[in-house]
Amino acid sequence: MVDWATLPKDLLNLISKSLDSSFDLLQFRSVCSSWRSSAEAKPPLPTHHLPILPDNGTSLFPDSAVGFRLSQRSILLVKPHKPPINGSDLFGWLVKVEEDLNAPRGKVTLLDPMSETIHSLPEHFPRSLDMSEFKIRELGREFKLHYFNTVGDIINSLYLEKAVVRYLDSCSKFVLLTIHVSGKLAVFTSWDRAWTVINDMPSPYDDVIVFDGRFFGVDNNGRTVVVDFADLKLELVATPVYGGDKKFLIESCGEMLMVDMYLSMEEVDGDPGFGEEVFEHHAVFMNERTVKFKVFKFVEGEKSWVEVKDLGGKMLFLGDDCNFTASASDLLPSCGGSCVFFNGNVFNEDNVDAMQDRDLGVFDFRSGKIELVHKLPEYAKLFWPPPPWITSRERAEDHPGETSSQS
Repeated sequence: MVDWATLPKDLLNLISKSLDSSFDLLQFRSVCSSWRSSAEAKPPLPTHHLPILPDNGTSLFPDSAVGFRLSQRSILLVKPHKPPINGSDLFGWLVKVEEDLNAPRGKVTLLDPMSETIHSLPEHFPRSLDMSEFKIRELGREFKLHYFNTVGDIINSLYLEKAVVRYLDSCSKFVLLTIHVSGKLAVFTSWDRAWTVINDMPSPYDDVIVFDGRFFGVDNNGRTVVVDFADLKLELVATPVYGGDKKFLIESCGEMLMVDMYLSMEEVDGDPGFGEEVFEHHAVFMNERTVKFKVFKFVEGEKSWVEVKDLGGKMLFLGDDCNFTASASDLLPSCGGSCVFFNGNVFNEDNVDAMQDRDLGVFDFRSGKIELVHKLPEYAKLFWPPPPWITSRERAEDHPGETSSQS
């Protein structure tokens, strides 16, 4: 039998350099002292300050300190190495983390994996997640643009569009693609320290992604382009797919998928207030709700999207700033997969009061039904709060309230 600890250091170093995820590298270095000494620890990606986006072709406040701060977050799947002591089913837990580079000891903030919600840690949440007790895998990575003021303080996340980044030779050289408030694509290059808004928009763009090392964008009609950041030109790579109301791009098992969300407008009774004062009758407003999804696979050779009828054992997650996928066998073995989790208005006809401004819903491709996640215990336990096998008293630390990864 091969003793993995005796593998040549040159080979181990070569393997470690091929690991794109910092969490994969962390686990690689945790195997044994030989592997740890052979693999160089990568420094955390820096937090960049970017100038403010141009408006109508001209940069606002070009010489001021007002602009955007670019930060990086990771969506993690956490699982115990062994089944829980209480005999409950083995399932994964999803969480988003953002590292504070200015804080000591690798402090991170925990967020909802599908949104911007920051949660307070439970009393017995461990101060560190020990790799000997937990398996931690990075499912996705997102980049966030935060607006900051003249003294550098973040005052709000005013720019809500998704951003994707491709790092080049080093962490200091990168290209960023996002969607301008006009609906056009906007590119930032770190070496020029400048934004360029690309004036090509038959229809406003819905989503962007880095796939196979290239930037892709899809508009509201499913028209898909690849962005050449060298000359800032767009190439049409897939013709439109009409039907749905919002398009999402996601990578799954080496393929690029497009998820088409269908929306419907519903009349909803309003609370007494401005509407009744003005119109002198019961207020009624139109509410947008999600009704179904379709999924398509990108076929580059045919410049088209081909509909996928069955996702197999895959579960798709459409977050605010990152779309990611997971295998049902890794996340929730009792679930058959073939579903989409999303943020949006979910109207349950059996319970009108369940409708909220921002619900977490799940669409099942097999049944064609949409349900609220918090009403499905099997799915709800994938999200906040943390499961008992993380917060058990035996693992509690003396100083809860912050957490870090530990190798």
